[in-house]
Amino acid sequence: MKFQFSAGGVVYKKESGQTFILVAQHSQHHGWVFPKGLIDKKESGIRNQESRRETKEEAALREVREETGVDAKIIKALTPVEYWFKFQNETIKKKVYYFLMKYVSGDISKHDLEMENVEWLPIDVVEKRLTYPSDKKVWQEAKKIIR
Repeated sequence: MKFQFSAGGVVYKKESGQTFILVAQHSQHHGWVFPKGLIDKKESGIRNQESRRETKEEAALREVREETGVDAKIIKALTPVEYWFKFQNETIKKKVYYFLMKYVSGDISKHDLEMENVEWLPIDVVEKRLTYPSDKKVWQEAKKIIR
């Protein structure tokens, strides 16, 4: 068994008296999700050649930016979700640290190839669009805070 740790965000924006939520459709499995990805190791600088793992917050902001083209700021940590999946005949337990985020800037047309579609949805239709129970679970918590 293998463990994975990811981070991501539930991003919202308010526009013309309405609240919109950022969702993305994955290019491989075609499910609608909140942007997230693996927490990476990265170099901490030229003087100090030791690598360090990026923080959950850094990873979440990076993944949102890469997968959706949006820059956001973290408002609050949400309860992490855990689930199991199989990949290449290996069972993996995944823990995802989500953050509630507020839109700062960016253009959803500038998302990376990992996502085939990125959309801003009105708050009332988000749950119907999400594909996976883990995303629906984190959405229940985020929705209470946003409203």
